[in-house]
Amino acid sequence: LCRLFNANLVFCEYRYFSESVPSPCNWDYMTVDNSLLDLHNVRQTLGELFTGKWISTGISKGGQTTMFYRATFPDDVDVSVSYVAPLNKNVEDGRHEPFLYKKVGTPEERATILNAQREILKRKPQLISKFEDYCTDKGYKYNASIGEIYDYCVLEYPFALWQWGTPVSTIPSADSSNDVWFAHFIKTSSPDYFSCPNQYLPFFVQAARELGYYGYSTKGLEDVCDLKSTKGYLNKLMLPKELSNIKFDKSLYKRTVKFLKKNDPTHIFIYGEIDPWTASGVAGWLDCSKKENMRVYVQPRGSHTARIGNMPENTKNEIIGIITNWLKN
Repeated sequence: LCRLFNANLVFCEYRYFSESVPSPCNWDYMTVDNSLLDLHNVRQTLGELFTGKWISTGISKGGQTTMFYRATFPDDVDVSVSYVAPLNKNVEDGRHEPFLYKKVGTPEERATILNAQREILKRKPQLISKFEDYCTDKGYKYNASIGEIYDYCVLEYPFALWQWGTPVSTIPSADSSNDVWFAHFIKTSSPDYFSCPNQYLPFFVQAARELGYYGYSTKGLEDVCDLKSTKGYLNKLMLPKELSNIKFDKSLYKRTVKFLKKNDPTHIFIYGEIDPWTASGVAGWLDCSKKENMRVYVQPRGSHTARIGNMPENTKNEIIGIITNWLKN
């Protein structure tokens, strides 16, 4: 957006993330509303210096923040652009599992991925020691046994593969060696994701509290997967014990849905067709046909890397034209 519209960039680091983790760390103050007040303060302060039009934008979690910011302070900015932003209604939203197993890609691609999961689980007796050595060498710590983590990585596999648009053609053949399968497995669904604590801890705390997340399905894997239930996995695996009892608050979700349905802000939403996060994005339920401003665009076969710049040329030009018009008025 800066390159497209020759704009200045004000980058705001989210509270409790990266270098903004307080010490001592009291997680009570890491709320979306507090972060939005931070942004509002930055906007009000710098607005005295930068008196032109303002655009708010962000990717993934930043796209969520952009959405929540516009819903809470609708007059702070002139344009909002949310990239690949989910709007989850619970800790385990429930829309991602059917998306992965019934909707995304082609039936042949989904079958290939399910067979890959089965192959990795069938090879568990041969690969588990290599998996454990890998995790030990990396220094990963877990809130579950290494065998459970192995299975969770297999359940994460389709989400991770589709999220980043990994070609299904890269999946090894059934007669490939254990080393080939292990390398592919680790590259696609890295076990660092389930280590606790890790770099994603602030996000997991917020996911459990307000942002929501996705669940897993063992459908088609029941005979080869040792996990019988994955319910509550985020609190169990991703959070330290002192935070594992966090309860989800739906009020942020409800008020955001209410705002988007009843209002018509100058807001562009960008999603990728094969990105699992699109399953819980606004693309599935927000009808913009009767709205003058707000628009939702889904990139064909696009992943979590969907952006204005890699949209089909006619769509890209349409979006740029709309934003240009908003900035002129």
